Order: sequence, then structure tokens, then C-alpha cells
Amino acid sequence: MSSEAGPPGGAFNESERDALYRIIAARRDCRHFTPGPRLPDAQLERLLHAANQAPSVGLMQPWRFMRLSTAAWRERLLPIVEAERLATAQALGEREAEFLRIKVEGIRDCAELLAIVLPPDDGTIFGRRTMPQDMALASASCAVQNLWLAARAENLGLGWVSMFDPEALARALQLPEGARPLGLLCLGPVPSFYDAPMLEQIGWRERRPLGEMLWNRPGDAP
Repeated sequence: MSSEAGPPGGAFNESERDALYRIIAARRDCRHFTPGPRLPDAQLERLLHAANQAPSVGLMQPWRFMRLSTAAWRERLLPIVEAERLATAQALGEREAEFLRIKVEGIRDCAELLAIVLPPDDGTIFGRRTMPQDMALASASCAVQNLWLAARAENLGLGWVSMFDPEALARALQLPEGARPLGLLCLGPVPSFYDAPMLEQIGWRERRPLGEMLWNRPGDAP
């Protein structure tokens, strides 16, 4: 069943606006999942349709999703993630032991395991002549964010796993020349959603306030 909808028309009401802001605030990078069956095909299609509605520079849609939810795929990809987890721990120096206690993925337990892949460049120039790679990455990230928010609206968790050697993962996925993996996405029901980002809850790092994200040039009004 397709989740295609017609073009939006009219304004959103106050409750719809508030619901969107609640979903944004409640979105979390999830690592703890409730083991269970794969998602219904109609639900997964709905989520991926939301991802595919993301904005992209030059309407190039530089994203491809791969469904890798079988046990065989999970077992094949876990060693690639584990190798990078250990390399990351070593690179962190004095925080190595602290890092190794953190759960960084839910590959075995999540209902669905997806890969987000940057396909071979299609030569789009519109909007990306001076920053071709940056704009492709930014556009693909918008698709993941759409998927993240849609998943949260359906009370599902999503975690973006970025700990892997991209060349090793590309070989495992047998990607065509010029394609590169951007992440493994763990998706599915969770026992609960973190009250705050997990890294903040465990004291690894704190979210910085909006005021620190706004830069003023010298001479600008405060």
C-alpha cells in the first residue's frame, strides 16, 4: 500500500504545529531496542516515503536505502562495526575504558537494519558547483532526519551507526564504484525513549544552548 499523498494545501493548525515541535524535541539517537519481528511492509514503506520527501540540492536525491534486516546480514556487518568501536576507544586515550562501557549500536536487536548510501555522483551542477560533495552529504542527511522524525511520530526508535570503515562496509554491501556508505540505521520499537540524549544522560557530553550556536560579527547588534 502506497503512502503517496497529494500536494499539501492550506495552513496547519496550532495543534499540528505543536505536535511537530514535540516530535522534534522527543527525537533521540536510540541504541536500545526491543527484540521482535520486522516492521510491517506498509509501515516501512511509509517511513521511507517520508525520507524520500526530503529536500535535496538540485533535486538530485543523493540517497539510496538498503534493507539488511536478515540475521545473516547483521552477523556479517557486526564485525565491521566492532573493529571501528575498538579503534575509536583506543583513539580516545584516557577515556577509552569509559567509552567501551557505552552501547553504541542496536544491530542485533532492532526490528529493521537499513544502510544509507551515497550513490555514484550523477553530475548535478545546480546549487553544488563549488561544493559538490558537501551538498550531496547535506542532502542525504536531510533524508535521514526525515526518517528519524517519521519514526518518532510512529513511536519507533532510530539510531545512526557511523562506526565503520567505509571501504570495508562498501565491500560487504557490494556497492557500485563511486558509491559510499554513510551509515547503518537501526530502526524499531524501543523499551523507552531517553529523557535526554543518551550521551548527555551518561555524562559523556552536554548539549550546548542555542545562544552558543549564534555567531555575531564584530559590530553586529547584540
